[in-house]
Amino acid sequence: MIQDIINASFLAIIEGITEFLPISSTGHLILAENWFPLQGDKTFQDTFLVVIQFPAILAVLLYFYKTLLPPLNDPDEMKTWFFLWVKIGIAFIPAGILGFLLDDIIDYYLFNTTTVLISLIVGGIVLIGIERLQIGRNGYTQVTELTVIFCLAVGLFQCIAMIPGVSRSAATIIGAMIIGATRSVAVEFSFYLAIPTLLGAGVLKLLKHGLHFSFNEWILLICGSVISFVVAYLVIAFFLKYIKTHDFRIFGIYRICLGIVIFIMFYLI
Repeated sequence: MIQDIINASFLAIIEGITEFLPISSTGHLILAENWFPLQGDKTFQDTFLVVIQFPAILAVLLYFYKTLLPPLNDPDEMKTWFFLWVKIGIAFIPAGILGFLLDDIIDYYLFNTTTVLISLIVGGIVLIGIERLQIGRNGYTQVTELTVIFCLAVGLFQCIAMIPGVSRSAATIIGAMIIGATRSVAVEFSFYLAIPTLLGAGVLKLLKHGLHFSFNEWILLICGSVISFVVAYLVIAFFLKYIKTHDFRIFGIYRICLGIVIFIMFYLI
């Protein structure tokens, strides 16, 4: 049990760190499962990795509560809040539909180390390329300025992240920058879009796997959730501060280096 708690804690830390950075939480967790397995059947481990995403949603809501929670005492702000959530919902539609239709196919064919490694390296090259082209220096400077068409287009970019290793954060941030948002707005909207996306993916997985856990499994879920929440909140604060004075090149380099190291470990040693 102690070893399971340690492994669950490491997985939760990895989830909290990687969920909002453009380096792929799913890719990291698929790789991390090889070193930090949980005892029991594969169904529980899959469910655990889904459940610890929910605290990341709470971290976003808490950090951006002034924007994302309804301003009940201000009718004008309430209108702005309502339309923001409409745009978030519209951006979620493409991934929501494709995720529901293709979830089993993606799990069967793409949830493997090879897919993750290719996605990590290709995504890293794209991130570096985006910075070299200086995309995202101009464009929308406020999330409230985003149009419905813009949000739908970002939602289409998010669908690319169904491929493990691509990174939902990277897909939405790069997509938003390409079609006309500044880096800070792209990152902020990516955080917002994570809420329905992670919620929808999590509920879909839970409906498939169920919630019938033993006492020890509940302990692991609670422990992992608390750690995931704290780490995710800290990462959000760090990332927003980081992008004010830095670009994404370091994340691209990291992705490429990680992909090469894991390739050597899995296929050459």
